[in-house]
Amino acid sequence: QVQLVESGGGLVQAGGSLRLSCAASGRAFSSNVMGWFRQAPGKEREFVARIRWSGETTYNEDSVHGRFTISRDNAKNTVYLQMNSLEPEDTAVYYCAAARRPYYSGNLSSAATYDYWGQGTQVTVSS
Repeated sequence: QVQLVESGGGLVQAGGSLRLSCAASGRAFSSNVMGWFRQAPGKEREFVARIRWSGETTYNEDSVHGRFTISRDNAKNTVYLQMNSLEPEDTAVYYCAAARRPYYSGNLSSAATYDYWGQGTQVTVSS
């Protein structure tokens, strides 16, 4: 059974930093794209960042403005999201996701691409 478990969320003041982790189990994801999404209250789930098997990354620059960094450690089957200069607008539940098919190259910013999801971790940024 595949599981994605996020950790690292919490309450932080504006300007602070958090590092989210997503540990995968049940299968290896070294050949699969993995991503982070977030959902704020009353809003739709939003793409944040994704990372291919090669380490190539893409971000939602309209939202993260160069403040976030996604990375992965294939040996640990884990993906990370380093978030710096956090703003109250970053407050949301953050979800880790992974695509089932290896080397999939469709729309990697679409939630529909991802087959496995974590339960989410709350990030709250106070002003």
